[in-house]
Order: sequence, then structure tokens, then C-alpha cells
Amino acid sequence: MPEPLEDVGTFSAHIFSMHVPSLIEKKREGKELTADEIGELISGFTHGEIPDYQMSAWAMAVFFRGMTAAETQHLTTAMMESGNVLEYPDGSPPKVDKHSTGGIGDKVSLVLAPLLACDEVWVPMISGRGLGITGGTLDKLESIPGFNIHIDERRALTQLKSIGVFMIGQSADICPADKKLYALRDVTGTVPSQPLIVASIMSKKLAENLDRLVLDVKFGSGAFMKTRKEARQLAAAMTEVGKLMGVKVTHLLSPMDEPLGRAVGNALEVTECVEILQGGGPEDVIKLVLDLAEQVSTASRAKLAGWLKDGTAWRKFISLVYAQDGDASSLETLGQVHRAPIVHQFPAPSAGVVKKMDAETIGRASLFLGGGRQTPGDTVDFAVGFSGIKKIGETVETGEPLLFVHARNDQTLRSVLPLLEKSIEVSG
Repeated sequence: MPEPLEDVGTFSAHIFSMHVPSLIEKKREGKELTADEIGELISGFTHGEIPDYQMSAWAMAVFFRGMTAAETQHLTTAMMESGNVLEYPDGSPPKVDKHSTGGIGDKVSLVLAPLLACDEVWVPMISGRGLGITGGTLDKLESIPGFNIHIDERRALTQLKSIGVFMIGQSADICPADKKLYALRDVTGTVPSQPLIVASIMSKKLAENLDRLVLDVKFGSGAFMKTRKEARQLAAAMTEVGKLMGVKVTHLLSPMDEPLGRAVGNALEVTECVEILQGGGPEDVIKLVLDLAEQVSTASRAKLAGWLKDGTAWRKFISLVYAQDGDASSLETLGQVHRAPIVHQFPAPSAGVVKKMDAETIGRASLFLGGGRQTPGDTVDFAVGFSGIKKIGETVETGEPLLFVHARNDQTLRSVLPLLEKSIEVSG
């Protein structure tokens, strides 16, 4: 019976090659951990060799003591290397992407990805689902009938070669350490830790093996970071980690006190993206798309704007939808494919100027309508949400719709009306 004993010996040696309580204490005292220490910690946790209670204690120590830029880089690298890193053929075009920290009505990726692919670059976009009140790119894409977000790496690479873009979800092979650590942070009060946020975001994006990355860091009522100062600190930390890892990272700070665009809700936002890709749509979304595209594209702003106006980006989006099994013929009638039974006008109580259109409250109202998830297992209702949202500074007449509520039933409609009354202000 020698083999089990040998296995146990090898396993034990791997477990005890470092003393986990010592690492927890070291970070608790505010000392800097080495790359090897962080690497072994993440590896041991990912493979189940370090229990949740020890990793929770370490995460709490990081929460209170923070991490240096070097430590954050080591953590990002260890998490990235816990799974697959995308590989490309020699001589392939530059790989570019963007990451948004999340907002209400933020449908930018659906326009930006095909627009960038019109330039001579590859856009390997791995996106996420909605988190809390903020919508997710994957949920919006899945409102397109048939759209497949689960294509494998070989197919994704073939698609890059043919049309220059894919938009998929994170597979189990990409950054498994992040998925496991995030679940632990979610139940231990350590989600807001800046180094852990940075490592979580950057490990997933850098697993795409990018050359250039632009960060859209939101601040305001409908964003994770409430103040410009917090957003600037997070952006600087992510930019520094990217630089240390050899990727050109730039960032923009964008306000999220009112929803982006005039629609909130999955199919409603895709419909708005179709408008933009066909040369129309709301100016605030177009401006942000172009601001971000300029950061990672070699094309001029005028050329990028031209591709939105002349249908070049629209044709690229159609190619993307077809390539991932979607029914592109439904794009221009998505409002009919996903039509809420109730469309309710929310009228202006008086004539005047819109002073407030609170993004956070409108995001919460969309969640109550069924447009997001209150628990991870919830089903998303693609049809519900808001359209025709007035922008701050616009003039309205008494009784003019401030927005339209798309609801599944009277009960959910009634539940959000008091929220809307609180979130909107019109003054003469």
C-alpha cells in the first residue's frame, strides 16, 4: 500500500510549502507580500488546498491594509494565470478592448465592439452579466434570438480571423481564481476593497492577452464608485497594473447620475444600439462610444463617426450576430419580439426643465420590473424597462411623458411608480 502514502506526502508538502497564518499576519501588519507568496496563496485557494476561512481572513486583512502597486500586479498575474490566457497567431493585428465599471443604460459595448472591428484590429470581448442594479452586456446580447455567448476558444479565434470581433461570456477556464474569490468576497464584506476590485477586473481583461485596453470608470448615483475622487483612484490603480503587465491602458471618467441614453432594459437597449449603428440614436451614447474608441483605435474620430453614420459598423454588427448563431433579421423588430404587455406613460407633473433623473433609483426600478437579477438564479425579462427617457436639462410640458414604463403586469408597474416619483424632478 505504498502509493497512497506517497500521494499524501506529496500533497502535504504542497500544502505546507508556506504557512498561511503567517501570510495573513504579515498582511494584517501592513507588510508587503512577495510574488511567490501571493502566487502560492491564489494557487492553493483555487485548488481547494487553502480553506475559505483562511482566505476570508486574508481578504479582510487586504481590505483594511490595502496593497502596494507591485502586490496588486502579483495578485492580478496569479489570478490571470489560474486559467487559460488567449493565444493568437504570430503577426496577428493588435488586440484591443474596453471595460466599464457598470452603469444604468450602459449599452456602449454593443456599439463599440463592432465599430472598433471596422479598424484593422481584433476585438476579443469577454463580458459579464448584470450585477445588482447595473445591466450586463451578455443579458442584452441574449435578448437577440439565438445569440450564442458560449462559443469555444477555437471557434472564437476563427471568428476573429474572419470578422475581427467576438463577444462571449467568461468560461470556466478563464480566471477560475477570480470566480472563486469573488464568491467569497461577496459574503464576507470585502467586495469594496480596491486592490481586490482591480485584480478581479484586470485579471479577466488581461487573460484576453490584449495590446490596448481602455477603461470606462463611472461615478455618480448609478455607479459603484459614487464620487469622481473614488473613480479616479480606481482608474489610476487599474492603469498602473496594466502598465506593469505590459499593456497600454488608458481610462476615461464618465458621470452616471442619469441613465446613459434614453433606454434602460435589455431588448430596449439593443433597439437603441441598432438606431446608433444605423446613424441615429442619442448623442450622449455616441459621444462616449467615440471618446472610448479614440483611445484604442488608430482611426481618426471623424473616420470612426463616419463608420457609425454610413452603415459600416452596422454591417459589422450583423456579421457578429450571424457568426454567433443570432437571428440578425430580428434586430430591427426586437421591440416586437420582446414586447411588454403594458407600456405606461409617466407624465410630467408640471411644465419646466428636467432637473433630476436619478440613475440609481431608475436602475432599481428596472430590477423590480424584472430587467435584472435580485438573486443569481433569477430569470431576466428581456422586454421590461424604460424608453423615451428625458435628459437632464430638457424642457417638458405638463403631462408630457418623462419616460415610458414597459411592464409585465400591473403589480410590477405599481411597485415602481413611487420610485419614479422620487427619482425625477421637474422645476419651472
